[in-house]
Amino acid sequence: MPTIVPVILCGGSGTRLWPRSRAARPKPFLPLVGERTLFEATLDRCPASKGFAPPVVVTGRQHLEHVEAQLGGRTDARIIVEPAAKNTAAAIALAACRLPEDAIMLVCPSDHHIGRPEVFAEAARAAAQLAGEGWLVSFGIEATAPETGFGYLKRGEPIGATGFRTAQFVEKPDLERAKAFLAEGVYAWNGGIFAFRVRDFMAELAAHRPRIAAAVREAVAGGREDGARFHPDPQVFATVESDSVDYAVMENTRRAAMVPADMDWSDIGNWQALHDALERDAEGNAVRGSGRAELVDCRNVFVDSDGPRVSVIGLENVIVVVDGDDVMITSAAGVQKVGKLSGAVNQ
Repeated sequence: MPTIVPVILCGGSGTRLWPRSRAARPKPFLPLVGERTLFEATLDRCPASKGFAPPVVVTGRQHLEHVEAQLGGRTDARIIVEPAAKNTAAAIALAACRLPEDAIMLVCPSDHHIGRPEVFAEAARAAAQLAGEGWLVSFGIEATAPETGFGYLKRGEPIGATGFRTAQFVEKPDLERAKAFLAEGVYAWNGGIFAFRVRDFMAELAAHRPRIAAAVREAVAGGREDGARFHPDPQVFATVESDSVDYAVMENTRRAAMVPADMDWSDIGNWQALHDALERDAEGNAVRGSGRAELVDCRNVFVDSDGPRVSVIGLENVIVVVDGDDVMITSAAGVQKVGKLSGAVNQ
């Protein structure tokens, strides 16, 4: 079984979880589900005892302090400091150019919640097996609801014991299409977790986005090491086109595969997703944070306060967040608009 190198991507500002998540300290570095932060939990899911190599963390300068503080004193992790945010294709290529050609990369976002880490580890081993055979593998997250906020993967013919060809990548659907996908039973959510061999990924990137591949190689060749940190050449990296790994590689390769993973996954992409990931009472209510809350005759209400007492009476499907001087109240239906609030945008 090949050793799996976790490549952990730490980027973004998590504006849809404003005001708790902020540009200076976005959601990967917050303890949103349990005592550990989402970044720490991502590291915890990839232990050496399960066949994982020390992690490679790709992050920006603005988040470097959080990354190093939350590595928990481990000295085996390597950090690549992105000079600029250029989306996931370039971030993954940076890591690939710093690893041996035959290494198996497991690309993990740092801000997801996985309630069944043992299933994640099993899926990672299955994905690594396929990656070792030249496949570029996505985790197909079992779809449990007609979500319109995720892309989907259509399952094709079987490969080996646990994998399938990816027959189609589908953009975020409207509600009717999402319902049809769920009913058909061959569609999974695209959770943005991938496994591939370094040389296969770079060959596909060079074939479909040659300018990104060439510029990243040049930026790495001209970069410098600083202990466990690596800094690509900032002038060269500034010329890299911004593109997602889905658009740049996964939707173009003829070697796309998927492994199913029913692992209690959530991208914690908004306040309702966080509410869904937490334990609730019999009425569907949840309270977290250091503040106190009193809920009377409420259903499906979520309160997150960092101090002030919050009292809610007779409401349904409402989310209340208090962070310092900021108070944000939304209906469950309005959570996708939180990131457009002026407080979230003008940080």
